[in-house]
Amino acid sequence: MTPPIKHYRAIWLSDIHLGTRGCKADFLLDFLRTHESAYLYLVGDIVDGWRLRKSWYWPQSHNDIVQKILRKARKGTEVIYVPGNHDEILRDYIDMQFGGITVLDEAIHITADNRRFLIIHGDQFDGVMQYAKWLAILGDWAYERMLQVNHIYNWIRRKLGYSYWSLSAYLKHKVKNAVNFISDFEQTLANEARRRGFDGVICGHIHKAEIRQLDDILYCNDGDWVESCTALIEDWDGRFFIVHWTDKQHYFQLENSLDENSDRVGRLVATD
Repeated sequence: MTPPIKHYRAIWLSDIHLGTRGCKADFLLDFLRTHESAYLYLVGDIVDGWRLRKSWYWPQSHNDIVQKILRKARKGTEVIYVPGNHDEILRDYIDMQFGGITVLDEAIHITADNRRFLIIHGDQFDGVMQYAKWLAILGDWAYERMLQVNHIYNWIRRKLGYSYWSLSAYLKHKVKNAVNFISDFEQTLANEARRRGFDGVICGHIHKAEIRQLDDILYCNDGDWVESCTALIEDWDGRFFIVHWTDKQHYFQLENSLDENSDRVGRLVATD
């Protein structure tokens, strides 16, 4: 059965990494076909320029994603592209439009309930990126190797009848230093939003989807499409949800739509 098309106020995607074998392009295409929005924010690392400079990899499914996004822009979706570190070359084209897609260094989103959110990829607040980029490139190489292992692992899981599960994400979040880095990153972004008078911040970069209240700031990360296959969504009332999309998940069920601490935070999970 073909799933119905969902219509939302805004959708945020980041860390798709087109041009790499780790990109879950088929999952993302499935998501894009069944989700429409008034605003679509591409929050960096959409295309992996680092990887493409080393070797060219661009299958038809990656081209299909680009065409699908361009088609949404032509049909009236306001598409904003905020570059990240892997597609930093686009920072030379800030305030320009390509095929109806506007490139901005950062964006401001006002929710349906009039809250102001800073939208930024987040690499600007990553100390490794700022002061030891060589280490970030080395880490990117190691991460790519881990994703290859993850691909083989999930190929075996599918053969055994199990659904997708990110081994790489599990291992990353079990490492103490990685957990501490993520916590520091979240707090740093929240502090920046607070300093600039925003109600919240929406970012990507660390490949960990999250909606978290940090004192007076709502921190949101839309995750990625190489490990967890997640998107951040705002509904027409201004509430935020994280969607988890995997290969066997073709329709949604609203679960825990209201967070314990806020009537503006929810979580939308996909089900078989």
